[in-house]
Amino acid sequence: MRLLFVGDVVGRSGRTIVSQELPRLRERTKADFVILNGENAAGGFGITEDICQQFLDAGADVITTGNHVWDQREALVFIERQERLLRPMNYPPGTPGRGVGLFKAANGADVLVMNPMGRVFMADLDCPFRAVEKEIEACQLGQGADAIVIDFHAEATSEKQAMGYFVDGRASLVVGTHTHVPTADDQILTGGTAYLSDAGMTGNYDSILGMVKDEPLNRFLTRISERRFEAAAGDATLCGVAVETDDKTGLAKAISPIRIGGRLRPIEPDFWSE
Repeated sequence: MRLLFVGDVVGRSGRTIVSQELPRLRERTKADFVILNGENAAGGFGITEDICQQFLDAGADVITTGNHVWDQREALVFIERQERLLRPMNYPPGTPGRGVGLFKAANGADVLVMNPMGRVFMADLDCPFRAVEKEIEACQLGQGADAIVIDFHAEATSEKQAMGYFVDGRASLVVGTHTHVPTADDQILTGGTAYLSDAGMTGNYDSILGMVKDEPLNRFLTRISERRFEAAAGDATLCGVAVETDDKTGLAKAISPIRIGGRLRPIEPDFWSE
């Protein structure tokens, strides 16, 4: 199976490159399933229903989120009717929406997608490891699911790596989001799980984490907040990761980062050239 994951989409520039490039990328790679993190899509803060639909129309099968999921208050309402939008799965019981789902891929396979959020330097949520373990026990790779993808929205690299090893051999892909900087540690762990500490953001890299540089610089220099952060306009880079899995085991056979457009060095998976 061919899996694509698109990292945190930030603001209008990120949305624009997704609309322009994702349909072509999906067609070019013949991807079976696409996941996109959309928690910063609305001006850098949250996601609206219109933007959610825009991503689905562009070719995303599932949209994951993170700590900014409720920044647009309408998300508290429309997430209940939008089954393909996930929020962090380790929020307290009773939180609107869902954090995990089993979805059909284009090839008919069943893909389990989980969206846990880390606790190191983040909100004090329920344990992400126990939340993931519960779902894997209920829907195991090769039995209940043909592929399992975990978007671990976390700050600390150590916590992300720990999640990778925690599910190694039991998930197809563990990919980190939240830090908005693509890492160079794409690998297949010893048990067969593809891993990447952070997919990077899909947005304008002439910025500070996708935001216009002036106000973040001002806050570092003066410790005074003068204005709201604003998502940077301009040419964006679409960042993400591609994974090919073994149809028999659901484990990874190959992994490659993806970078298209903008300022970063471009890279696309060469194992899907046929």
